[in-house]
Amino acid sequence: MLSYPGRRAALRAALRAAGLGAAGAAAAGLTAGCGPGRPPSAATSPPPGPARPAEPARAAPAAPRRFAGQPVEIGHGPRDRDRVALTFHGNGDPALARAALAAAEKGGARVTVLAIGAWLDAHPDMARRILDGGHELGNHTQRHLAINDMTEAEAQAEIAGCAQRLKRLTGSIGTWFRPSQTQYATPLVQKLAQRAGYPHVLSYDVDSLDFTSPGAAAVLRNVTGTIRPGSVVSLHFGYADTVDAMPSLLAELARRKLRAVTTTELLTP
Repeated sequence: MLSYPGRRAALRAALRAAGLGAAGAAAAGLTAGCGPGRPPSAATSPPPGPARPAEPARAAPAAPRRFAGQPVEIGHGPRDRDRVALTFHGNGDPALARAALAAAEKGGARVTVLAIGAWLDAHPDMARRILDGGHELGNHTQRHLAINDMTEAEAQAEIAGCAQRLKRLTGSIGTWFRPSQTQYATPLVQKLAQRAGYPHVLSYDVDSLDFTSPGAAAVLRNVTGTIRPGSVVSLHFGYADTVDAMPSLLAELARRKLRAVTTTELLTP
């Protein structure tokens, strides 16, 4: 088995072989994190535009559900079950996204992907890949800007823009909405999400900090140091550290007898 540096080198070589070169390797880490107070990063997403035509995914996600007894903004699930939810911010190089999904599937995990609309415009086939793997697909705004700082009209356009892409590609607006560039949504953004058809806003209680590229070992420590039954973990596509950390993370969850399920499964009795 390759060492961690060896796996990174192999991944870079694969990107070069695909014709991505140094620019492609840099693009693999463009996804910005959504922690509190993080500034917007316009470079992560191209300007909004019409989604590329694509065949509808064979297994469209269900419509967003309202979970009785849960708040508008959900940060974790029940603490008395052996389940956790791994949630991915959908952006970055699709080769790394596919690698993360493959690693999850190899470890028996089903995940929730909150996709950026502009990313779906550029890579519409990723919607099919996510759903065909048995995962959930949701809304992470159209351009991944600081939604809490926007006017009502701007924020509504960001939520609706991504919802339209999801609807066009899959037949559904997606199962969840997560605000961009923030862990928690303002009351206004919560209201706008509900207006767009999402009964809940999805937050998280465990931050992997993988978007800082701290190394696979640090990603593993950041998650396993705070995860517990019911946790919702924030992870990102587009980072080699995340891909490298997945096998060890899933092995550790199995050792603790925790199952990685979709967010809907996490909250379903």
